[in-house]
Amino acid sequence: MDTAAGTAAESTGARTATADGRETAAPAARVRSRAAALRSPRLDPYWTAAALFVLFAVLSVQRYRTLGTLSWDLGIFEQVVRAYAHLRAPVADLKGPGANILGDHFSPVLVLLAPLYRLFPSPVTLLVAQAALFALSAVPVTRCAGRLLGRRAGLAIGMAYGLSWGVQRAVDFDFHEIAFALPLLAFSLEAVVHRRWTAAVCWAAPLVLVKEDLGVTAAAIGVIVVIRARRLVPAAVALVFFGLAATALTLGVIIPAFNGAGSYDYWNKLSGDGGPAPVIPVDTAVRTLLWTLLPTTGLLAMRSPLLLAAVPTLGWRFVSHDDHYWGTDWHYSAVLMPVVFLALTDALPRLRASRRPWLRSYAAHLPAAALAAALALTTTLPLARLTEADTYRTPPAVAEADALLGRIPDGATVEADVRPISRLTGRTTVYWIGDTRGIAPDYIAVQLQDGRTTSQAVAEAAARHPGTVYVPDGEAGGLTLLKRAAKN
Repeated sequence: MDTAAGTAAESTGARTATADGRETAAPAARVRSRAAALRSPRLDPYWTAAALFVLFAVLSVQRYRTLGTLSWDLGIFEQVVRAYAHLRAPVADLKGPGANILGDHFSPVLVLLAPLYRLFPSPVTLLVAQAALFALSAVPVTRCAGRLLGRRAGLAIGMAYGLSWGVQRAVDFDFHEIAFALPLLAFSLEAVVHRRWTAAVCWAAPLVLVKEDLGVTAAAIGVIVVIRARRLVPAAVALVFFGLAATALTLGVIIPAFNGAGSYDYWNKLSGDGGPAPVIPVDTAVRTLLWTLLPTTGLLAMRSPLLLAAVPTLGWRFVSHDDHYWGTDWHYSAVLMPVVFLALTDALPRLRASRRPWLRSYAAHLPAAALAAALALTTTLPLARLTEADTYRTPPAVAEADALLGRIPDGATVEADVRPISRLTGRTTVYWIGDTRGIAPDYIAVQLQDGRTTSQAVAEAAARHPGTVYVPDGEAGGLTLLKRAAKN
Protein backbone atom coordinates (compact mmCIF):
# COMPACT_ATOMS: atom_id res chain seq x y z
CA MET A 1 0.00 0.00 0.00
CA ASP A 2 2.80 2.41 0.96
CA THR A 3 4.76 1.49 -2.15
CA ALA A 4 1.81 2.09 -4.41
CA ALA A 5 1.14 5.42 -2.79
CA GLY A 6 4.76 6.48 -3.24
CA THR A 7 4.70 5.55 -6.91
CA ALA A 8 1.55 7.54 -7.44
CA ALA A 9 3.07 10.51 -5.68
CA GLU A 10 6.10 10.49 -7.99
CA SER A 11 3.99 10.10 -11.13
CA THR A 12 1.84 13.09 -10.22
CA GLY A 13 4.71 15.28 -9.11
CA ALA A 14 3.71 15.21 -5.44
CA ARG A 15 6.09 16.47 -2.77
CA THR A 16 7.67 14.10 -0.22
CA ALA A 17 8.85 14.84 3.30
CA THR A 18 12.44 14.34 4.47
CA ALA A 19 13.41 13.03 7.90
CA ASP A 20 13.68 16.57 9.33
CA GLY A 21 10.25 17.48 8.08
CA ARG A 22 11.20 19.50 4.98
CA GLU A 23 9.33 18.95 1.72
CA THR A 24 11.12 18.22 -1.55
CA ALA A 25 9.86 17.67 -5.08
CA ALA A 26 9.76 14.04 -6.17
CA PRO A 27 12.61 13.07 -8.57
CA ALA A 28 10.31 12.49 -11.53
CA ALA A 29 8.70 15.88 -11.00
CA ARG A 30 12.10 17.57 -10.91
CA VAL A 31 13.12 15.88 -14.18
CA ARG A 32 9.89 16.96 -15.86
CA SER A 33 10.32 20.48 -14.53
CA ARG A 34 13.83 20.72 -15.92
CA ALA A 35 12.78 19.27 -19.27
CA ALA A 36 9.95 21.78 -19.46
CA ALA A 37 12.37 24.61 -18.72
CA LEU A 38 14.61 23.49 -21.58
CA ARG A 39 11.61 23.56 -23.91
CA SER A 40 10.74 27.11 -22.92
CA PRO A 41 10.09 29.43 -25.87
CA ARG A 42 12.66 31.90 -24.52
CA LEU A 43 15.37 29.31 -25.20
CA ASP A 44 14.35 28.77 -28.84
CA PRO A 45 16.88 31.31 -30.20
CA TYR A 46 19.71 29.64 -28.32
CA TRP A 47 18.80 26.10 -29.36
CA THR A 48 18.57 27.36 -32.94
CA ALA A 49 22.01 28.96 -32.69
CA ALA A 50 23.48 25.82 -31.11
CA ALA A 51 22.18 23.62 -33.92
CA LEU A 52 23.49 26.00 -36.57
CA PHE A 53 26.87 26.20 -34.86
CA VAL A 54 27.27 22.44 -35.04
CA LEU A 55 26.36 22.40 -38.74
CA PHE A 56 28.66 25.29 -39.62
CA ALA A 57 31.59 24.04 -37.56
CA VAL A 58 31.42 20.47 -38.88
CA LEU A 59 31.24 21.69 -42.49
CA SER A 60 34.19 24.08 -42.09
CA VAL A 61 36.43 21.76 -40.10
CA GLN A 62 35.81 18.76 -42.33
CA ARG A 63 36.63 20.79 -45.42
CA TYR A 64 39.89 21.87 -43.81
CA ARG A 65 40.73 18.32 -42.71
CA THR A 66 40.33 17.04 -46.26
CA LEU A 67 42.54 19.75 -47.83
CA GLY A 68 39.49 21.38 -49.36
CA THR A 69 40.58 24.98 -48.71
CA LEU A 70 39.22 27.17 -51.49
CA SER A 71 41.41 30.27 -51.34
CA TRP A 72 44.36 31.93 -49.70
CA ASP A 73 42.14 33.91 -47.29
CA LEU A 74 42.31 31.42 -44.43
CA GLY A 75 46.10 31.62 -44.57
CA ILE A 76 46.07 35.42 -44.70
CA PHE A 77 43.81 35.73 -41.68
CA GLU A 78 45.79 33.18 -39.72
CA GLN A 79 48.95 35.20 -40.34
CA VAL A 80 47.16 38.31 -39.07
CA VAL A 81 45.63 36.72 -35.98
CA ARG A 82 48.87 34.91 -35.22
CA ALA A 83 50.70 38.25 -35.27
CA TYR A 84 48.13 39.83 -32.95
CA ALA A 85 48.37 36.83 -30.62
CA HIS A 86 52.13 37.42 -30.27
CA LEU A 87 51.69 41.18 -29.85
CA ARG A 88 53.17 42.00 -33.25
CA ALA A 89 51.98 44.20 -36.08
CA PRO A 90 49.36 42.41 -38.22
CA VAL A 91 51.66 41.45 -41.08
CA ALA A 92 50.26 39.15 -43.75
CA ASP A 93 53.23 38.00 -45.84
CA LEU A 94 50.85 36.33 -48.26
CA LYS A 95 49.85 39.83 -49.39
CA GLY A 96 53.55 40.59 -49.95
CA PRO A 97 56.57 40.26 -47.65
CA GLY A 98 56.06 42.49 -44.62
CA ALA A 99 52.63 43.72 -45.78
CA ASN A 100 50.56 45.18 -42.94
CA ILE A 101 46.97 44.00 -43.37
CA LEU A 102 45.69 47.40 -42.18
CA GLY A 103 47.00 48.76 -45.46
CA ASP A 104 44.76 46.33 -47.36
CA HIS A 105 41.50 46.14 -45.40
CA PHE A 106 40.75 47.89 -42.13
CA SER A 107 39.64 45.07 -39.82
CA PRO A 108 41.15 45.67 -36.36
CA VAL A 109 38.26 43.64 -34.90
CA LEU A 110 40.35 40.54 -35.65
CA VAL A 111 42.43 41.29 -32.56
CA LEU A 112 39.53 39.83 -30.54
CA LEU A 113 40.51 36.38 -31.80
CA ALA A 114 44.10 36.71 -30.58
CA PRO A 115 43.58 35.29 -27.05
CA LEU A 116 41.67 32.31 -28.42
CA TYR A 117 44.32 31.68 -31.06
CA ARG A 118 47.08 31.93 -28.47
CA LEU A 119 45.40 29.07 -26.58
CA PHE A 120 44.60 27.04 -29.70
CA PRO A 121 47.06 28.04 -32.46
CA SER A 122 45.44 26.54 -35.53
CA PRO A 123 43.45 27.69 -38.56
CA VAL A 124 40.67 25.51 -37.19
CA THR A 125 40.33 28.05 -34.37
CA LEU A 126 39.38 30.70 -36.92
CA LEU A 127 36.88 28.41 -38.62
CA VAL A 128 35.20 27.46 -35.35
CA ALA A 129 35.11 31.09 -34.23
CA GLN A 130 33.45 32.04 -37.52
CA ALA A 131 30.88 29.27 -37.09
CA ALA A 132 30.12 30.60 -33.60
CA LEU A 133 29.71 34.19 -34.83
CA PHE A 134 27.43 33.17 -37.69
CA ALA A 135 25.35 31.04 -35.32
CA LEU A 136 25.20 33.85 -32.76
CA SER A 137 23.62 36.12 -35.36
CA ALA A 138 20.65 33.75 -35.49
CA VAL A 139 19.77 34.58 -31.86
CA PRO A 140 18.39 38.09 -32.47
CA VAL A 141 16.74 37.04 -35.73
CA THR A 142 14.92 34.11 -34.09
CA ARG A 143 14.12 36.05 -30.93
CA CYS A 144 12.72 39.06 -32.77
CA ALA A 145 10.59 36.89 -35.06
CA GLY A 146 9.32 34.83 -32.12
CA ARG A 147 8.23 37.90 -30.18
CA LEU A 148 6.45 39.53 -33.09
CA LEU A 149 5.04 36.52 -34.94
CA GLY A 150 4.75 33.66 -32.46
CA ARG A 151 6.91 30.71 -31.59
CA ARG A 152 6.50 28.59 -34.72
CA ALA A 153 6.99 31.48 -37.10
CA GLY A 154 10.00 32.63 -35.09
CA LEU A 155 11.64 29.23 -35.31
CA ALA A 156 10.88 29.02 -39.03
CA ILE A 157 12.45 32.40 -39.76
CA GLY A 158 15.44 31.71 -37.51
CA MET A 159 16.23 28.43 -39.24
CA ALA A 160 15.53 29.89 -42.69
CA TYR A 161 18.06 32.60 -41.90
CA GLY A 162 20.69 30.14 -40.70
CA LEU A 163 20.21 27.96 -43.77
CA SER A 164 20.01 30.87 -46.20
CA TRP A 165 22.21 30.66 -49.26
CA GLY A 166 24.16 33.78 -48.33
CA VAL A 167 25.21 32.39 -44.97
CA GLN A 168 26.01 28.96 -46.38
CA ARG A 169 28.21 30.43 -49.11
CA ALA A 170 30.17 32.35 -46.49
CA VAL A 171 30.62 29.31 -44.26
CA ASP A 172 31.94 27.39 -47.23
CA PHE A 173 34.45 30.04 -48.29
CA ASP A 174 37.01 29.67 -45.52
CA PHE A 175 37.28 32.55 -43.01
CA HIS A 176 36.54 36.26 -43.42
CA GLU A 177 36.31 39.25 -41.14
CA ILE A 178 32.66 39.77 -42.06
CA ALA A 179 31.86 37.00 -39.57
CA PHE A 180 31.84 39.78 -36.96
CA ALA A 181 29.45 41.90 -39.00
CA LEU A 182 26.55 39.44 -38.97
CA PRO A 183 25.84 39.47 -35.21
CA LEU A 184 26.43 43.23 -34.99
CA LEU A 185 23.93 43.86 -37.79
CA ALA A 186 21.42 41.40 -36.39
CA PHE A 187 21.48 42.77 -32.83
CA SER A 188 21.35 46.35 -34.10
CA LEU A 189 18.38 45.81 -36.39
CA GLU A 190 16.56 43.78 -33.73
CA ALA A 191 16.90 46.82 -31.47
CA VAL A 192 15.50 49.03 -34.24
CA VAL A 193 12.44 46.80 -34.59
CA HIS A 194 11.82 47.05 -30.83
CA ARG A 195 12.44 50.81 -30.89
CA ARG A 196 15.48 50.66 -28.62
CA TRP A 197 17.36 53.43 -30.36
CA THR A 198 20.41 53.63 -28.10
CA ALA A 199 20.99 49.88 -28.30
CA ALA A 200 20.64 49.97 -32.09
CA VAL A 201 23.30 52.67 -32.34
CA CYS A 202 25.66 50.93 -29.91
CA TRP A 203 25.49 47.65 -31.84
CA ALA A 204 25.97 49.39 -35.20
CA ALA A 205 28.90 51.65 -34.29
CA PRO A 206 31.54 48.85 -34.07
CA LEU A 207 30.88 47.94 -37.70
CA VAL A 208 33.53 50.53 -38.63
CA LEU A 209 36.12 48.20 -37.06
CA VAL A 210 35.04 45.18 -39.11
CA LYS A 211 35.69 46.45 -42.63
CA GLU A 212 36.15 49.83 -44.22
CA ASP A 213 32.91 49.81 -46.23
CA LEU A 214 30.68 48.97 -43.25
CA GLY A 215 30.88 52.50 -41.88
CA VAL A 216 28.40 53.47 -44.58
CA THR A 217 26.14 50.61 -43.46
CA ALA A 218 26.34 51.93 -39.89
CA ALA A 219 25.32 55.36 -41.19
CA ALA A 220 22.39 53.74 -43.03
CA ILE A 221 21.21 52.22 -39.74
CA GLY A 222 21.30 55.70 -38.23
CA VAL A 223 19.04 56.89 -41.04
CA ILE A 224 16.70 53.93 -40.42
CA VAL A 225 16.41 54.88 -36.74
CA VAL A 226 15.45 58.44 -37.68
CA ILE A 227 12.85 57.13 -40.14
CA ARG A 228 11.33 54.74 -37.58
CA ALA A 229 11.41 57.25 -34.73
CA ARG A 230 9.99 60.00 -36.98
CA ARG A 231 12.19 62.48 -35.19
CA LEU A 232 15.85 63.39 -34.96
CA VAL A 233 17.26 60.96 -32.43
CA PRO A 234 20.59 62.53 -31.36
CA ALA A 235 22.41 59.20 -31.08
CA ALA A 236 21.20 58.15 -34.54
CA VAL A 237 22.25 61.44 -36.11
CA ALA A 238 25.64 61.06 -34.46
CA LEU A 239 25.88 57.51 -35.88
CA VAL A 240 25.27 58.82 -39.40
CA PHE A 241 28.12 61.32 -39.13
CA PHE A 242 30.34 58.87 -37.28
CA GLY A 243 29.89 56.11 -39.88
CA LEU A 244 30.56 58.40 -42.83
CA ALA A 245 33.50 60.12 -41.14
CA ALA A 246 35.03 56.78 -40.11
CA THR A 247 34.78 55.51 -43.68
CA ALA A 248 36.37 58.66 -45.09
CA LEU A 249 39.15 58.58 -42.49
CA THR A 250 39.81 54.90 -43.07
CA LEU A 251 39.92 55.10 -46.87
CA GLY A 252 41.68 58.43 -47.08
CA VAL A 253 44.17 58.29 -44.22
CA ILE A 254 44.50 55.07 -42.22
CA ILE A 255 44.72 52.47 -44.99
CA PRO A 256 47.08 54.58 -47.17
CA ALA A 257 49.30 55.14 -44.12
CA PHE A 258 49.81 51.38 -43.73
CA ASN A 259 49.88 50.66 -47.46
CA GLY A 260 53.31 50.46 -49.08
CA ALA A 261 52.06 52.39 -52.12
CA GLY A 262 50.40 55.07 -49.98
CA SER A 263 46.94 54.43 -51.40
CA TYR A 264 43.87 52.22 -51.16
CA ASP A 265 44.45 49.29 -53.52
CA TYR A 266 40.77 48.66 -54.22
CA TRP A 267 40.01 52.03 -55.81
CA ASN A 268 40.83 50.33 -59.11
CA LYS A 269 37.78 48.13 -58.59
CA LEU A 270 35.73 51.28 -59.08
CA SER A 271 37.91 53.13 -61.59
CA GLY A 272 38.60 50.15 -63.83
CA ASP A 273 42.32 50.85 -63.36
CA GLY A 274 42.25 53.29 -66.24
CA GLY A 275 40.74 50.82 -68.70
CA PRO A 276 37.24 50.62 -70.13
CA ALA A 277 34.68 50.42 -67.37
CA PRO A 278 32.50 47.33 -67.56
CA VAL A 279 28.95 47.85 -66.42
CA ILE A 280 27.04 45.18 -64.56
CA PRO A 281 24.62 43.50 -66.98
CA VAL A 282 20.98 44.16 -66.16
CA ASP A 283 20.15 40.45 -66.03
CA THR A 284 22.98 39.82 -63.54
CA ALA A 285 21.83 42.66 -61.28
CA VAL A 286 18.21 41.49 -61.40
CA ARG A 287 19.21 37.90 -60.72
CA THR A 288 21.31 38.89 -57.68
CA LEU A 289 18.52 41.07 -56.31
CA LEU A 290 15.95 38.32 -56.76
CA TRP A 291 18.21 35.78 -55.04
CA THR A 292 18.61 38.23 -52.18
CA LEU A 293 14.91 38.95 -51.72
CA LEU A 294 12.76 36.20 -53.24
CA PRO A 295 13.67 32.80 -51.72
CA THR A 296 14.53 34.48 -48.42
CA THR A 297 11.58 36.83 -47.89
CA GLY A 298 9.16 36.37 -50.77
CA LEU A 299 9.88 40.04 -51.62
CA LEU A 300 8.09 41.17 -48.43
CA ALA A 301 11.31 42.60 -46.97
CA MET A 302 10.74 45.45 -49.40
CA ARG A 303 7.89 46.59 -47.14
CA SER A 304 10.30 47.55 -44.34
CA PRO A 305 12.70 50.51 -44.09
CA LEU A 306 15.25 48.14 -42.53
CA LEU A 307 16.10 47.06 -46.07
CA LEU A 308 17.95 50.36 -46.46
CA ALA A 309 20.81 48.76 -44.53
CA ALA A 310 21.45 46.54 -47.57
CA VAL A 311 21.85 49.45 -49.99
CA PRO A 312 25.51 50.33 -49.24
CA THR A 313 26.72 46.76 -49.75
CA LEU A 314 24.70 46.22 -52.91
CA GLY A 315 25.73 49.66 -54.13
CA TRP A 316 29.51 49.18 -53.99
CA ARG A 317 29.20 45.70 -55.43
CA PHE A 318 27.11 46.80 -58.39
CA VAL A 319 29.21 49.87 -59.26
CA SER A 320 32.40 47.84 -59.02
CA HIS A 321 34.21 46.87 -62.22
CA ASP A 322 35.09 43.45 -60.79
CA ASP A 323 32.47 40.93 -61.90
CA HIS A 324 33.27 38.70 -58.91
CA TYR A 325 31.23 41.11 -56.79
CA TRP A 326 28.14 41.02 -58.97
CA GLY A 327 26.85 37.51 -58.40
CA THR A 328 25.91 35.23 -55.52
CA ASP A 329 29.14 33.31 -55.02
CA TRP A 330 31.60 33.46 -52.14
CA HIS A 331 30.94 35.46 -48.95
CA TYR A 332 29.84 38.82 -50.31
CA SER A 333 26.11 38.35 -49.67
CA ALA A 334 26.40 37.13 -46.07
CA VAL A 335 26.00 40.62 -44.57
CA LEU A 336 22.73 41.01 -46.50
CA MET A 337 21.07 38.03 -44.85
CA PRO A 338 20.42 39.46 -41.35
CA VAL A 339 19.16 42.63 -43.01
CA VAL A 340 16.59 40.96 -45.26
CA PHE A 341 15.33 38.50 -42.64
CA LEU A 342 14.86 41.18 -39.98
CA ALA A 343 13.24 43.42 -42.59
CA LEU A 344 10.84 40.54 -43.28
CA THR A 345 10.17 40.12 -39.56
CA ASP A 346 9.51 43.85 -39.25
CA ALA A 347 7.10 43.89 -42.19
CA LEU A 348 5.01 40.80 -41.42
CA PRO A 349 2.94 42.06 -38.43
CA ARG A 350 1.61 44.98 -40.51
CA LEU A 351 0.97 42.77 -43.52
CA ARG A 352 -0.90 40.22 -41.41
CA ALA A 353 -3.32 43.03 -40.53
CA SER A 354 -3.74 44.15 -44.14
CA ARG A 355 -7.20 44.84 -45.53
CA ARG A 356 -6.37 42.63 -48.50
CA PRO A 357 -7.20 38.97 -47.77
CA TRP A 358 -4.62 37.61 -50.22
CA LEU A 359 -1.87 39.69 -48.61
CA ARG A 360 -2.88 38.57 -45.10
CA SER A 361 -2.78 34.95 -46.23
CA TYR A 362 0.54 35.43 -48.01
CA ALA A 363 2.08 37.04 -44.94
CA ALA A 364 0.74 34.34 -42.64
CA HIS A 365 2.29 31.55 -44.69
CA LEU A 366 5.55 33.30 -45.53
CA PRO A 367 7.66 32.08 -42.54
CA ALA A 368 6.94 28.45 -43.38
CA ALA A 369 7.50 29.13 -47.07
CA ALA A 370 10.87 30.78 -46.35
CA LEU A 371 11.98 27.76 -44.34
CA ALA A 372 10.76 25.39 -47.04
CA ALA A 373 12.68 27.36 -49.68
CA ALA A 374 15.84 27.32 -47.54
CA LEU A 375 15.58 23.57 -47.02
CA ALA A 376 14.95 22.94 -50.71
CA LEU A 377 17.88 25.11 -51.79
CA THR A 378 20.13 23.46 -49.23
CA THR A 379 20.12 20.31 -51.34
CA THR A 380 22.34 22.21 -53.79
CA LEU A 381 24.26 24.27 -51.23
CA PRO A 382 27.31 23.49 -49.07
CA LEU A 383 25.44 22.06 -46.07
CA ALA A 384 24.16 19.26 -48.30
CA ARG A 385 27.63 17.76 -48.07
CA LEU A 386 26.93 16.89 -44.45
CA THR A 387 24.61 14.15 -45.74
CA GLU A 388 27.41 12.54 -47.77
CA ALA A 389 29.60 9.84 -46.24
CA ASP A 390 32.70 11.08 -48.07
CA THR A 391 32.52 14.33 -46.11
CA TYR A 392 33.59 12.47 -42.98
CA ARG A 393 36.35 10.41 -44.59
CA THR A 394 39.92 11.65 -44.77
CA PRO A 395 41.47 10.35 -48.01
CA PRO A 396 44.90 8.71 -47.70
CA ALA A 397 46.25 11.43 -50.00
CA VAL A 398 45.62 14.03 -47.28
CA ALA A 399 47.76 12.20 -44.74
CA GLU A 400 50.44 11.81 -47.39
CA ALA A 401 50.36 15.53 -48.19
CA ASP A 402 50.55 16.42 -44.50
CA ALA A 403 53.54 14.13 -44.06
CA LEU A 404 55.24 15.76 -47.02
CA LEU A 405 54.65 19.28 -45.67
CA GLY A 406 55.82 18.07 -42.28
CA ARG A 407 59.33 17.91 -43.70
CA ILE A 408 59.44 21.70 -43.68
CA PRO A 409 61.02 22.84 -40.40
CA ASP A 410 59.30 25.39 -38.17
CA GLY A 411 60.32 28.95 -38.95
CA ALA A 412 61.28 28.23 -42.56
CA THR A 413 60.22 30.48 -45.43
CA VAL A 414 57.88 28.89 -47.95
CA GLU A 415 56.39 29.93 -51.28
CA ALA A 416 53.05 28.19 -51.81
CA ASP A 417 49.78 28.15 -53.69
CA VAL A 418 46.28 27.56 -52.30
CA ARG A 419 46.17 24.02 -50.91
CA PRO A 420 49.35 23.98 -48.82
CA ILE A 421 48.97 27.49 -47.40
CA SER A 422 46.76 26.94 -44.35
CA ARG A 423 48.80 23.86 -43.39
CA LEU A 424 51.89 26.05 -43.03
CA THR A 425 50.94 29.57 -41.89
CA GLY A 426 50.85 28.58 -38.23
CA ARG A 427 54.52 27.60 -38.04
CA THR A 428 56.37 29.03 -41.05
CA THR A 429 56.54 32.27 -43.01
CA VAL A 430 54.47 31.73 -46.12
CA TYR A 431 54.54 33.84 -49.30
CA TRP A 432 52.12 33.67 -52.20
CA ILE A 433 53.59 31.97 -55.24
CA GLY A 434 55.16 34.56 -57.52
CA ASP A 435 54.99 37.36 -54.93
CA THR A 436 58.10 36.96 -52.80
CA ARG A 437 59.52 40.26 -54.13
CA GLY A 438 63.08 39.10 -54.46
CA ILE A 439 63.13 36.72 -51.50
CA ALA A 440 64.32 33.21 -52.35
CA PRO A 441 62.35 31.03 -49.89
CA ASP A 442 63.73 27.90 -48.27
CA TYR A 443 60.95 25.75 -49.75
CA ILE A 444 58.30 25.84 -52.47
CA ALA A 445 55.09 23.83 -52.05
CA VAL A 446 52.66 23.73 -54.97
CA GLN A 447 49.81 21.66 -56.33
CA LEU A 448 50.22 19.20 -59.15
CA GLN A 449 47.13 19.75 -61.24
CA ASP A 450 46.11 20.23 -64.85
CA GLY A 451 48.98 18.02 -65.97
CA ARG A 452 51.61 19.91 -64.03
CA THR A 453 54.68 17.87 -63.08
CA THR A 454 57.46 18.27 -60.55
CA SER A 455 59.97 18.97 -63.33
CA GLN A 456 57.73 21.81 -64.54
CA ALA A 457 57.53 23.16 -60.98
CA VAL A 458 61.35 23.13 -60.82
CA ALA A 459 61.58 25.04 -64.09
CA GLU A 460 59.00 27.59 -62.95
CA ALA A 461 60.89 28.07 -59.68
CA ALA A 462 64.11 28.73 -61.59
CA ALA A 463 62.30 31.36 -63.70
CA ARG A 464 60.88 33.09 -60.64
CA HIS A 465 64.15 33.01 -58.70
CA PRO A 466 67.09 33.46 -61.11
CA GLY A 467 70.37 32.34 -59.65
CA THR A 468 68.73 30.05 -57.06
CA VAL A 469 68.53 26.30 -57.57
CA TYR A 470 65.60 24.29 -56.29
CA VAL A 471 65.57 20.50 -56.16
CA PRO A 472 62.65 18.09 -55.60
CA ASP A 473 62.20 17.10 -51.96
CA GLY A 474 59.17 14.86 -52.36
CA GLU A 475 55.81 14.42 -54.04
CA ALA A 476 52.62 13.20 -52.36
CA GLY A 477 48.90 13.83 -52.14
CA GLY A 478 48.82 15.94 -55.28
CA LEU A 479 51.55 18.25 -53.98
CA THR A 480 55.21 18.63 -54.77
CA LEU A 481 57.82 20.06 -52.43
CA LEU A 482 60.96 21.78 -53.66
CA LYS A 483 63.92 22.65 -51.48
CA ARG A 484 66.48 25.36 -52.07
CA ALA A 485 69.82 23.75 -52.85
CA ALA A 486 72.80 24.67 -50.75
CA LYS A 487 75.33 26.90 -52.49
CA ASN A 488 78.72 25.39 -53.23
